[in-house]
Amino acid sequence: MRAARTSVAAAISTLATITAVAGCAQKSDAKDADAVQVTASDSACEVSRTSFPAGHVKLAVENKGSKVTEVYVYAPGDRIVTERENIGPGTRASINAEIKAGSYEIACKPGMKGHGIRQKVSATGKGKLPPRDPKLDKAVAEYRTYVQRQADETLPKVRAFADAVKKDDIEAARKAYAPSRVGWERTEPVAESFGDIDPKVDVREDGLEKGQKWTGWHRLEKSLWQTKKITAADHDLADRLVADLKDWQKRVGTADITPTGMANGAKELLDEVQTGKVTGEEERYSHTDLVDFKGNVEGAETSYKLLKPVVSKNDPGLVKQLDKEFAAVAKLLDRYREGDGFVSYDTVSQTRRKELSDAVNALAEPLSRLAAAVVAK
Repeated sequence: MRAARTSVAAAISTLATITAVAGCAQKSDAKDADAVQVTASDSACEVSRTSFPAGHVKLAVENKGSKVTEVYVYAPGDRIVTERENIGPGTRASINAEIKAGSYEIACKPGMKGHGIRQKVSATGKGKLPPRDPKLDKAVAEYRTYVQRQADETLPKVRAFADAVKKDDIEAARKAYAPSRVGWERTEPVAESFGDIDPKVDVREDGLEKGQKWTGWHRLEKSLWQTKKITAADHDLADRLVADLKDWQKRVGTADITPTGMANGAKELLDEVQTGKVTGEEERYSHTDLVDFKGNVEGAETSYKLLKPVVSKNDPGLVKQLDKEFAAVAKLLDRYREGDGFVSYDTVSQTRRKELSDAVNALAEPLSRLAAAVVAK
């Protein structure tokens, strides 16, 4: 979930992880002559050109501000085309994306919050992307099937969770809570690309926009673990959660999925781990963060494995590194298994959390190069 950033940034600073994440960005080559240069500061978002050919587009981002920033490309309706988070002060990052002809907005978000400082841009052409490797078409088709399956398998689990809430069965609802979120966590970038679903189902209290009503999983999480009381309003919230996720289930098949989008989404999932799960911000009441952590990593690895046949040819060294780092994160997570799930995250010490953070950073750096390897010729 991407909305709550102020407290997350503070927590990351406490863990001393933001420097490591920013270090990943510094390694990117942001000086390509063909790239659209994006210069971000605390008060501006400047682009080198507002019109560029549709197709494979590279954004070369430089953060000249004093705050960690993120950069988004939005289609009409705030549908997310691509994004990059955790671009530290004084660092650079490259974003590779496939962009169809049309009108867009590039947004820089100092402090990783808010509507962002936006620039209108357009991609010109007939709207068709260049022919791609058939292996990439296969990867997209298989990933689309995967995403739909995750949504289909999530709904019964969400209904079980909602039914327990409506029966005022706190223990049953607590037990059903984390499993109901796994499919969402595995495919969150696709869900977020629609723009309007994530704020309804996965927003945290400190991520609410002015006037926004708090709904979704985390509102119910607070009732179950902090207030320890289920109210009639919670019954309504449970029904709304099911309805909103049914909407997600129906719409996920229409998502605009591209090979670079899959690669960027894998990196976004690692950012989710770093800014929400490692810090303990995501599941602050239930402390089920490691379940979400595992789901994010599984989703990222699925995207990578589907793209691997092409990346193996374009950048075999990157494949070797990613295989190693995914295995290292999986091995580390296994230490915290308990029964069918994981230990409560509030039992994990700061030293152990830093160890998890370091492992995620070691994976995030090569994963940030995956999209470039996908489009390499």
